[in-house]
Order: sequence, then C-alpha cells, then structure tokens
Amino acid sequence: MTEEIKYSAEAIDVVEGLDHVRARPAMYIGDIGERGVHHLIWELVDNAVDEAMAGYAKNISVILHDDGSATVEDDGRGIPVDIHPKTGLPAVEMVFTKLGAGGKFSKKAYEYSGGLHGVGASVVNALSSWLVVEVYKDGKIYRMEFEKGKVIKPLTVVGETHKRGTKVTFKPDDEIFETTKFKYDTVSKRLRELAFLNPGVRFFAKDERKDLEDEFLYNEGIKDFVKVLNQAKDVLFDDVIYIKDKKNKVIVEVAFQYTKSYNEVIESFVNNVKTVEGGTHVAGFRAALTKSMNKTLSGMRLPKELKSGIRGEDLREGLTAVISVKVPEPQFEGQTKSKLGNQEVKNIVESVVSDYLMEYFDKNKDIATKIAEKAIEAAVAREAAKKAKEISRRKSFLEDTSLPGKLADCSEKDPEKCELFIVEGESAGGSAKQGRDRIHQAILPLKGKILNVEKARIDKILSNEEIRSIINAIGTGIGLQTEEGEEGFDLSKLRYHKIILMADADVDGSHITTLLLTLFYRYFPQIIENGFLYIAQPPLYRLKKGRTTIYVKDDEELAKIIIDLALDEIEFKDLKITRSQIKDIIKKAKEYYEIFKNITKKRNPNVIRSLLELKINEEDLLNESKVKEIVEKLKEKISDFEIWYEQDQLEGDFDIIFEKKEKFGLLTIRIDTEFLTSYAYRRLIELNKEIKEKLGDFPIEILHKGNLKIIDSIENLYETVWDIGFSGVELQRYKGLGEMNPEQLWETTMNPKTRRLLQVTIEDAALADEVFSILMGEKVEPRKEFIMKYAKEVRNLDV
Repeated sequence: MTEEIKYSAEAIDVVEGLDHVRARPAMYIGDIGERGVHHLIWELVDNAVDEAMAGYAKNISVILHDDGSATVEDDGRGIPVDIHPKTGLPAVEMVFTKLGAGGKFSKKAYEYSGGLHGVGASVVNALSSWLVVEVYKDGKIYRMEFEKGKVIKPLTVVGETHKRGTKVTFKPDDEIFETTKFKYDTVSKRLRELAFLNPGVRFFAKDERKDLEDEFLYNEGIKDFVKVLNQAKDVLFDDVIYIKDKKNKVIVEVAFQYTKSYNEVIESFVNNVKTVEGGTHVAGFRAALTKSMNKTLSGMRLPKELKSGIRGEDLREGLTAVISVKVPEPQFEGQTKSKLGNQEVKNIVESVVSDYLMEYFDKNKDIATKIAEKAIEAAVAREAAKKAKEISRRKSFLEDTSLPGKLADCSEKDPEKCELFIVEGESAGGSAKQGRDRIHQAILPLKGKILNVEKARIDKILSNEEIRSIINAIGTGIGLQTEEGEEGFDLSKLRYHKIILMADADVDGSHITTLLLTLFYRYFPQIIENGFLYIAQPPLYRLKKGRTTIYVKDDEELAKIIIDLALDEIEFKDLKITRSQIKDIIKKAKEYYEIFKNITKKRNPNVIRSLLELKINEEDLLNESKVKEIVEKLKEKISDFEIWYEQDQLEGDFDIIFEKKEKFGLLTIRIDTEFLTSYAYRRLIELNKEIKEKLGDFPIEILHKGNLKIIDSIENLYETVWDIGFSGVELQRYKGLGEMNPEQLWETTMNPKTRRLLQVTIEDAALADEVFSILMGEKVEPRKEFIMKYAKEVRNLDV
C-alpha cells in the first residue's frame, strides 16, 4: 500500500456496552462445547486477518500452551493505545471491554472485514478466566491484563521493542465451557485454510503440549487449495482453472478443477469467512458454469435414454471449486455468517466467471469436452438411479420380514419422540432389543459392513441390501442434488428425529461407524445439518466403591470423581478452609501437577523446583551479577549437577546451564529467557503462589481416617489426594457393547436420563471432504501418508 491509513482511537466506533456475555455465551459464540472454545481463537485470528487483508500484517501465529491457554499474535499496526475522545479510555481497553467496539463499523480502518459484528475481542475477554494483551507500537511494549472481562492491571508501558503488532494470550474459563481443551488439528487446519485465502501471508501454528508446529504460506492461494482438496482423487485434467477480477468494488476469485469422483465440493468464502450454506456468490458461479458449458454440449449427441437432457447438477459431478469474494458491505444471514445474501454479488460473480470461461473453453476445447463427457455419464447414472429407487420402493424392506437384520420398530409414531439405533452386529442388536424402551426406541442391527459409498455411484449404492435397509427404515428416500434442492429426498418423512449410530469401540466398530458417517455425509447431509444424527457414547469406565456404581465418560470425568471421593475422607490439619476452597486448591494442584510433569519430561524435576523456589524470572538473566548470585544459590540446592552461566552473543542476556553425566551420556539443561517467559513456566509460578497463599509453605499435614500424612510439595499433594480417592475403588474399563448385558447397555448407553450422545455436525465441509476422500477413496498413497503423520497420536490401538 502506498499510504498507511491512520489507525488510531478515532477509528474505533462504540455500539453498546458489554452485557450478558457470561450469562448467555451461546448467543455470541454458538455453544459452550468444543466448537465454542475454538471460536474464541477464531475471533482473534479474524482480527489479525483483517490487518492482513488491509495490507499491514504479513505474519500471524497461534500457540497452544501447556497451561491450557492460547496466544494469537500478528505483526500488524497494533491495536490503538491512545485515549478515545468520547469515552476517555485507552482504545485497547474499549476493544476488550466494550461489546461492539472496533474498527469494523465504519470504513476508517478496514475496507473489507470478516469480523463484521465487532464483538470478537470483548467476547473472548468476557469468557476467559484471564487475558493478557500486549501491543507493540511506536517502539514501546504496552501491556494490559484482565480477569473474566474485568481490568486487573491497567494499560502500562513495560518495555521497548523494534516489533509492531498485537499479541493476545487468554485462557478459556472452565466455569463457562464444558471443555477448555484446544485441539491442535482443528487450529492448524483453520490456519491452513486462511493461508490459502491470503496468499503471501505466513500463518504459524504451534502446540507446546505435544511439540507440534506447522507453517503455512501459499503463494498461489486458492489454486493451491483446490490441489490439496484433490490430492486423494484422480483429476480429469491437470489445469486448475483460476479467475480473478474486481467489479463494483467486489473482488471475485475462483479456482476449480474436475476429478473422476462422483461428488461436488464447493468451498465458499466472503471476506475470509466461510459461508457453509453458500449464498449468492455460489449461485452466480453455478449459473456461469452451466451457461459457459451449454455451447460445448449443444454440439454433442446425447444418449437416447436422456430424455430430460443435461442438468446443472450433472455438470458439477466431480467438481472441486473454491470461491472467495471480498465485499465491502456483506449481508449475512445471522451472526453465524453462514450464507451471503447480497443479490448484486450473484450478478457480479456470474458476469466475471462467464466472461472468462467463454474465452477459456473456446481456447481449451479438449478440457470442455472432458467436462461435457463426464456430465453425460452423470446424467445416465442419474436416470439409472431413478429406476433403482423405484425398484427399492416397490420392494420395501419394512414389508420383508425374512431379512436377518430386520428392524425392531417402536410403537410411537411421532418422529420427534422416536429414536433409531443402527447397531453393529446381531449380538449387540439382540442386547439392544432386550434393553430398549419399546415405545420410543427402534433397533436396526446391521449384518457386516456396508458398502463404501466413496467408491461407488448412486445406482450401485441403491443395490446394496444394508443401505436399502437404512433408507427404508429412516423413511426419507435418498436424494440427488438438483438446482432446486434434493430430488427424491423428503425430510418431512423422516421417521426418527434421533438416528443413533452404536458400534463397538474397537477397530471394526470404528470402521463401521466411519462407513455409516460417509453414507450420511454424502447422501443424507440434511439429516446431519438438522441435528438428527448422533453417535452413542458408551462409558469408558465402570467405577464401583462400596455399594455405589458410577459409569464414567472419560479420564477427565474420572479425575473429578476421584477428587470428590478423596475430599469426603480428608481434612487439612490446622487450616480453617471450606470444602469448595479445598476443591479449588486441588483443581489448581492438578493443573500444576500436569504442567510440571510435562515440563520435566525434558528437564530434571529438581532443577524446575529450585527455579520456582527462587522465583527466577526473565529479568534476572539480564544482569550478570544477578545471574552469578542465582548460580551460587542453585549450587547449594542441587548437588548432582555442574552449574554455570554463559552469555548469549546475539541477545546479550545470560543462560544458565545444568550438566551431569548419566549412564547413557551427558544430560544438559539450558535455562534461558525463552523458557522463563513461556506460559507453562509462568503459569507454574502463578499456581505456586495461589496455592501457597491458601495453604502456606510446605510441608503441610493432612488427616485421613485418623492417620497423619506429611505433604512436602504441590505434586505430592495431588498424588496423595489421588491415591486416597482411588483406595477401595474397583475400576472396569469397557472396550465394546458386547461386554455389557441388556440392563447395563440400557443404563449406560440407551437410557435418555443417564446416557451421553455425541451429535454429529459438519463443522468444516472442506476438511470433512478431504478426510473422507483420503481415508475412504481410491488412492492409497495419501492414505498411507495420513497414517504415518498421525501414527504417534493414536491411543487405544486395537491390534
């Protein structure tokens, strides 16, 4: 950009104060589960991307820390820190405390913006147990700290820097969210997607918990996106057709390619925001493609059976397309921004794409012919599928009681009250039939594995007995995508508003669930989109203590139960402290224990303990006399290491080195500024301080059933509580449904009052399509690469 737009407090508009976010979080972030907690990262990343779109940022990073927090940083202009003329507050404080304060409501700061509603940073702050923002601007480092949306440390200059940009670190509040664990895979996939949409911008992802990191930089943008989406598919031609133009301030960018597969994949974006329901930009592209291909089709002879001719959906079989538009004033349907509504955008996209394709197909007649020939094949298969559907309707599975995997239907006829369990195997199906509620629950056992629909056209799919059983049981029919919607599919005829996939937790069970998910994703997406598809969640453990039996979902829930059991039996000697305070202390001790264990995988525990006891921080490494003093103190505490210091020639600060000879070689531990500023170490210092403020210095004493226990450290505190809670506990780990009798299956997995169900959603259609293609498609090499990449992360491998 030739001239940098002034980005100061005047560019920040205030719509209204921050209200009800903590009380009604789902209104702002969708839900309080896994999707909601990741939404916090997306809000901050979107703000960074807006800086990149405006031409000011070239590097954006997301780091997941050991303590459960996350950092989002960019090298943009930095959030304004000057005083806002209307409120008298620093602009950065407004951004993080006022709902609707941001540079998005006028065009003073951004011409194109994804974060349209301007609520991102304040909502993230409100839903975080703590948040720290650092702004690098005008040679200074500005820092501000918050807790649960409230300012606890005002804006302060804490240092000097040559950097510029904004760095936000936050920890989701576990009082708000059902889970606060970030998934690295989810984060890295989203950053990769943004890298495709913003060519030339570097996106960096790192997970300190697992030592994972990725860097994404795509100079060819969405052309590279199409290539990656098609990596597990056989392409019809090598070219990725790419179109880019600007018309009436709307930037249109399209890339597409055809494959030999049978599915249409269209990924669409507006100002970098994914429009999962498409919208006018997608409609414009589809219309342009049909219009541009009509010339080629008009010169070709069609088979006699194609009485209805070639339709738009036939032309899109095997199509992989990415559509990205930049719109100054986008109109979305709702806060979720799932569908673009601007009517003028349809005409602009159609015009831009049509003009380009008319000329392209005229110059590349061989490619146009290949597309047309594939469309003719698709049309023939569509006609064959219609006949197959008519045959399957005449021979209804519900009327054929001789089939071995017959449906045990429920007596209730209201679909909203009915559930269908699709169960792996006749044995588990028999238990489910005996244990079910016959009024509301139907059981459909499957005999063996269904057809992999990723490798078959619709006519072959409809000839598969197990798939026909499912189609006839659910009642909707199976549809083919048309311009008007689904032909032959009728959601109003769905017989059950809960369809529950129930399979063993072994390799075969997972494979069957995957085959079923592939079927529903490819041919019944509306059932998923309307929230009717679920996966049963049998418990991982059965815990028994005395006469009490508890079914436990996972390891996290097991830890909470064990701590509760321990608190029933212990007493802190000489401390006046309530049960809720003790619970909070143990919760913090657990977090401390887990971070400490993670850090000490690479570093000696005594070294870390000594650093924490001496409260050593990064500033201590700047002064040589101070470092020398620290080294002497460390030598008094740790006798089995040689300890010295040396200066970092590049940074000028000092590193402390610990070294000792071990059986298998020399162990060297280097403590530097990077380690002391890591959030894992800083969090240990914070937790250490918070716990000791309540308990005092260690050792402390605990009474358990009249016996005195001496606790000498925070790790020892957690281990002792865990051992006490686990005493007298019988723990059974379940592997599959076959290990449960009908009563247990009902109580743990089928009883609506006690069971847990995982609702299936399509969060990321591009990722879903890519993974389904890799795992279930024809090409072996991408599947091999996928397995090798994720092999180390596999848990509970069944061999």
